[in-house]
Amino acid sequence: MPRVLIVDDSPTETYKFEEILKKNGFGVLKADNGADGVALCRKEKPDLVLMDVVMPGLNGFQATRQLAKGEDTKHIPVVIVTTKDQETDKVWGQRQGASAYLTKPIDEKVLMDTIRQTLQSAQQGK
Repeated sequence: MPRVLIVDDSPTETYKFEEILKKNGFGVLKADNGADGVALCRKEKPDLVLMDVVMPGLNGFQATRQLAKGEDTKHIPVVIVTTKDQETDKVWGQRQGASAYLTKPIDEKVLMDTIRQTLQSAQQGK
């Protein structure tokens, strides 16, 4: 069972993502800020990370950059899921190392299609 780490400071958003993921056969790990998300990712090595951007402390862009540059985590794809929907945000997210960029509110089918495609691409890249 593939495991997804949800990094989001909103309990409501985290709950929604967790329900969707579990319903689709994924294991779920959770962190409510960027620093904890990076630490949990390094410890647990999930198959994919769903990363919010707007969080206190270490924001999602900074956390994504740390994961993308980390020797032990650079192979783990990060999908940014945020309310920030400007084109400059999307470009910046990809520059930080994100594999995909989705904006909230998220459609379940779009989320699951993106997760499956990203995991498939990561497998092919190994």
